[in-house]
Amino acid sequence: MQTLLVAVLSGVGFIVAYNTYGRFLARKIFGLDPSAIVPSQELEDGVDFVPTRKSVVFGHHFTSIAGTGPIVGPAIAVFWGWLPALLWVLIGSIFIGAVHDFGALVISLRSRGQTIGDVAGRMVSKRARILFLLILFIALTIVLAVFGLVIASIFAAYPETVLSVWIAMPIAIGVGLWIYRRGGNLLGPSLGALALLYAAVYIGVYHLPITLGDLPKLAGPDVGFIEGLGSAVVIWTIILFVYCFIASVLPVWLLLQPRDYVNSHQLVVALILLVVGLFIAHPPLVAPAIQYDVPGAPPIFPFLFITIACGAVSGFHCLVSSGTTSKQLRVETEAQYVGYGAMLLEGALAVLVILACCAGLGMGVEREGTTFTGAAAWQQYYGGNWKEMGLVQKVGAFVEGGANMVAAIGIPLELAIGIIAVMVACFAATTLDTATRLTRYVVQELGDAVGIAPLRNKYVATGVAVAAGLSIALLPGPNGPGSGGLILWPLFGATNQLLAGLSFMVIAFYLIRHNKPIWFLVVPMFLMIVLPAWAMIHQITGWLRQDVIDWRLVGIGLFIEVLQVWMIVEGLLMWNRAKGILPEPLPPLQPAAAGPTANGGRSC
Repeated sequence: MQTLLVAVLSGVGFIVAYNTYGRFLARKIFGLDPSAIVPSQELEDGVDFVPTRKSVVFGHHFTSIAGTGPIVGPAIAVFWGWLPALLWVLIGSIFIGAVHDFGALVISLRSRGQTIGDVAGRMVSKRARILFLLILFIALTIVLAVFGLVIASIFAAYPETVLSVWIAMPIAIGVGLWIYRRGGNLLGPSLGALALLYAAVYIGVYHLPITLGDLPKLAGPDVGFIEGLGSAVVIWTIILFVYCFIASVLPVWLLLQPRDYVNSHQLVVALILLVVGLFIAHPPLVAPAIQYDVPGAPPIFPFLFITIACGAVSGFHCLVSSGTTSKQLRVETEAQYVGYGAMLLEGALAVLVILACCAGLGMGVEREGTTFTGAAAWQQYYGGNWKEMGLVQKVGAFVEGGANMVAAIGIPLELAIGIIAVMVACFAATTLDTATRLTRYVVQELGDAVGIAPLRNKYVATGVAVAAGLSIALLPGPNGPGSGGLILWPLFGATNQLLAGLSFMVIAFYLIRHNKPIWFLVVPMFLMIVLPAWAMIHQITGWLRQDVIDWRLVGIGLFIEVLQVWMIVEGLLMWNRAKGILPEPLPPLQPAAAGPTANGGRSC
């Protein structure tokens, strides 16, 4: 009954928060206006700026911000016990994460769909624009590298997911073309696509798991790197980045919108199955409530707040809000539904992950012919050293625990594992190509800021984004190419949360320039600037104490810290001068930029 109580109270808390605090922010703070002209109307081009129904935008936004973050983060944070993780998810998502995503979306809507980095140039200073864009580029490059490796690792560990993830792409294109040419309701075609997707899950589990065999071993000296390039994970990573280049330059209505809409239905179905299974089985919590002394783990404070990013608050979300979502909303008042609401749904997902890892695993874990249950089952994943729990194990804890809950409905366990694993892979895939498009925007804005004309071209900018991400992903490490990219994962957690703190600073500047109160931002902004900086310094100090110092981590970490401090100094210098002073107006539109274009004004 304890798990049911946690699930019900969390769900009620999210609903109450949306209808009270979320509504307060929408009406009293940001003053959302249904008659305001939004970027999707003002700059409609049929490629990036496309007026879109809020249900479709919600699907895109939710699947893009979620990724594997609200899965991997909580799945490892429960090492410290389920209670600290649960409290941070609930408090963080309602009062910090949802406010962050909502605020970034609103100020981008009122800045012609500029990314948060470009907005910083008008709200803070021109130097702040370049500094913020550099931080964004570094953070997004790490996202691309790590998420590419995450999906490739899932493909290698769960070959039954491959067919479903890849077949979703042509299905989504078919749905996009159908709606674009015929108009009408998107729900019917998307439900048909959903049926095809689950048929692919069944086929992938029972008939067609897809594996990539490693290349033949080579003989001779110094072939380790070449052999590493032949690993299944590396091959999948390269294939994924080729796909990302193509997906990033296609019109949003052709692939991104319909794919995310279909995936959002698939993800919601999986979440419903988890909830129903939870209510049927209501397994007890077998993990400790609080556990401070974890072998190999960093201190719970501040690292709990870094380990769980997505699901509580994530700086990456400001990029989705200001990068793609703000270019698609049809009406300003829908920003609460998408910006604030999607973050709360992600918080609900994080709660389910915690319950799956801390209660679902207790329903049974099989190891070498022996089935463990209860606390012994939990110990199979969490009984060792923090550092020994690799990426596949982190994802696997949720997949196996969640599958146990889904199986309680009567679904065969192997099919339940396929359903949950496909959900994870689809989450990651939507985030990966959205991140590629966002990196393209940032590269184009950097090109504009520093006066490098070729970088403004979307194909060149996309090439730079993909090349940077793939280069990081294929960094050589202890296990060959690909393992080096995961070395940068510790940097992502702190960098991601630092980005949230800087995003809060830009939102605060927007509010003070428009004589709006910022009291509700002060504590979240302080926490998201201080805690990640503390964690980053702790990590850098630890790396410097190692016998063999990894100067890649130290150098990138110090560079990010310098950029952050410089950005904060820029903010402090401008703070008093910005109060009550409206930002520099946006430049006038070029004649060709205004009015309906490629899709004839049709709303997807």
